[in-house]
Amino acid sequence: MRIFRTDVVIDRGKVGKRKKKASKPFREQYGHTPLSAREDIPWNCRRLIIGTGAYGSLPIMDEVAREAAERHVELVLLPTSEAIEKVNEGDAETNAVLHVTC
Repeated sequence: MRIFRTDVVIDRGKVGKRKKKASKPFREQYGHTPLSAREDIPWNCRRLIIGTGAYGSLPIMDEVAREAAERHVELVLLPTSEAIEKVNEGDAETNAVLHVTC
């Protein structure tokens, strides 16, 4: 079992650190660094699962939902523990962004 202390991106089975620098300018507006379409979101999938943290505290900007719709990607928003379960059930067409820090 691996333990992560930073937010994680899963792109076609590869796990990496979420690079949220592009979303930092929105932090004050949301009270938390949101997920914005400016980030390197793993769009090469049919379903994108976003783990919103243990208490659902990760804000998702509307532009992310719009881009998902434009790309015909199903967007699934869940608390991170439930999101991990969905990722484990998923297939090669499922990517994820998981907020694990709170």
